[in-house]
Amino acid sequence: MALPYYLGCPQWQDPNWNNQLPPGGTPLARYARVFNTVEGNTTFYASPSRDQCLQWRQQVPDSFRFLFKLPRAITHERFLTGVGDELDTFLSLIEPLNDVLGPMLLQLPAGFGPQRLDQLWHFLDTAPEFLHWTVEVRHPAFFAKGEEERTLNQGLRARKLARVVLDSRALFSATPDCESTIDAQRKKPRVPVHILPSDAAPVIRYIGHPDLETNRTFLAPWVDRVAAWIEAGIQPYVFMHMPDNGHAVELAALWTELLREKIPELEALPVELTTPQIGLF
Repeated sequence: MALPYYLGCPQWQDPNWNNQLPPGGTPLARYARVFNTVEGNTTFYASPSRDQCLQWRQQVPDSFRFLFKLPRAITHERFLTGVGDELDTFLSLIEPLNDVLGPMLLQLPAGFGPQRLDQLWHFLDTAPEFLHWTVEVRHPAFFAKGEEERTLNQGLRARKLARVVLDSRALFSATPDCESTIDAQRKKPRVPVHILPSDAAPVIRYIGHPDLETNRTFLAPWVDRVAAWIEAGIQPYVFMHMPDNGHAVELAALWTELLREKIPELEALPVELTTPQIGLF
């Protein structure tokens, strides 16, 4: 059966996945036979060409969704101010993918605080109407359960937008005893998990523990919540990250195994995990 929600990874290729994904075709085409969404994190650093986007569109089915991250020049350098030309240029490049766009990932830096909320509202209210958005914040005030967070949440709910949930608890519970974990703990924010009910599809970004099996405990609450969403007819976006994303497919397979205990009609991911999984030996 087709997935009744959206499941993906932060990228669509990794050398470790070569023997795990179904054979044949490009890395994106192979990925899209297993997953139905992907985080387009590369667009944060560099925009693709229009030709690249045309090629990507040919490699995914109509049901696939790209969640592109806006370029850093728009979010992190200009703080969403005076970026009309930059946004138009970016949207022109990715136009071949318009029919398979999920919500655009508007990731704001830690320096984007409550005093800049008017810039966020102006940007969202003047952006092209065909776009859908999901907003990720990192300023501490937006996690303090005070007036600043209430103002943010009220503004998002009024616009029927989801607030991205970044769950890095498993990652930061790990002992930083390998390079990938040290690097991930240095780069990923350590923020509380705050879920904002809204009319938009929830977006969950889960950053896993390097020991695969340890993630069972951290994933259990998400299994219950996502199963309840699916049963209510809601289609959340769930993204599985690992400190070393070469193991992200294994984490997604574990997640699916756990979710199938709640929704037995779900099929196992069509991946081949024949090599020893991390955390088992």
